[in-house]
Amino acid sequence: MAARPASGSCVRPVWFLWEDGAFWVLTGPWVRLFDRVKEDPNVALVVDECDVATGRVQQVIARGWAELVPFDVPRGRRKLVRYLGADEALWDERFVGYLYDEPDERGTMWLRLRSTSLTAKDLSYSAASS
Repeated sequence: MAARPASGSCVRPVWFLWEDGAFWVLTGPWVRLFDRVKEDPNVALVVDECDVATGRVQQVIARGWAELVPFDVPRGRRKLVRYLGADEALWDERFVGYLYDEPDERGTMWLRLRSTSLTAKDLSYSAASS
């Protein structure tokens, strides 16, 4: 996710959930993105999918205005299952904490991006044969 495309830009990898026509990213006061979005909600999110074996590379760039909304556990669980699998017993405790700690105490919020611009690109290449 990149906030502010000029001198104030920042780029960082994030885990996201696509749901209800929006990208959802877990955030809070422990990361700089939280304050940056408060200052300037204009963001871009880039999703890349790459298969080195086949050379298939797909990219989607979403741009729009992000908003910080209250955290909800069911959506948080769906997002974490996407990256960590369905068995919470196998999750690192810091991720479990997002679901069972009090969001108000931790400051956990959602960054919701309903994009005003979506660009999809096929950046595939011919993979070398082994």
